[in-house]
Amino acid sequence: MEKQLDSAWSKLLNKLASWFDSLILNLPNMLIALLVFVLAYWFSRHLKSLANKYLKKLIKQPSIRDLVTTVLSVIIIILGTFLALSILNLDGTLKSLLAGAGVAGLAISLALQGTLSNTFSGIFIAIKDEMNIGDWVETNGFSGRVTEIGLRNTKIKEADNNIVVVPNKLILDQPFKNYGLTKRIRTTITCGVGYESDLKNVKKISVKAIKELFPPSTEESIEFYFTDFGDSSIDFLLRFWVDAQENLTALEVKSEAVMKIKEVFDNNNINIPFPIRTIINKN
Repeated sequence: MEKQLDSAWSKLLNKLASWFDSLILNLPNMLIALLVFVLAYWFSRHLKSLANKYLKKLIKQPSIRDLVTTVLSVIIIILGTFLALSILNLDGTLKSLLAGAGVAGLAISLALQGTLSNTFSGIFIAIKDEMNIGDWVETNGFSGRVTEIGLRNTKIKEADNNIVVVPNKLILDQPFKNYGLTKRIRTTITCGVGYESDLKNVKKISVKAIKELFPPSTEESIEFYFTDFGDSSIDFLLRFWVDAQENLTALEVKSEAVMKIKEVFDNNNINIPFPIRTIINKN
């Protein structure tokens, strides 16, 4: 019994001695690996702050900008971890981690397919700068001002103050109109004058009134066309350019134009007729 205990104790001491010798031999590699990991962590922290400052010009939405910088930081830490493991000659462990990460990544991507699709769509919208907070847009049957572009959806405040939450994927998959992408838009109004009116004078007065109210640039022109012989009037169409970046502004501009046309027509005795039905009683 004593011999067995002495043999076991001897084997334990030999094992501990071999571990200690291995520790002494691998101590430089362990220190280098630890230094590599610490440097990777330090670099990831500083890279996150630097990338955040740089991406402010490229990505205006804070949530998406934070996501991109966090992903970059995590990638740096993962690369540092893999490099540290390779320095310690833990190739088997490294291969197992890579295989496990691949399987886990595939499972997560399949489980979160819809969420990831909306997330990447949000990042694409932010980077392409096709839609920004404050723009007036029309998309998926809704129109309003963009109040937030998040990782999964975009919030739009309609004219009646209701908030619409639209998934980012739907915005990219469907056509959308953004009034904020252009500084000048063309507005159209239609009206009609009586058959007794001097049409040349009507055109001259109308164009002059709009030109004074909304002066066109050198490359723009005010268009005036008589379009139809109506039941009670000769109808015309008037197109002009204005500074407008949202639908509400366009409506306000059209309202101002209608009031101006009505005012100059009244001052020049030009009649805007309304439908009249004449009933003849033969009896």
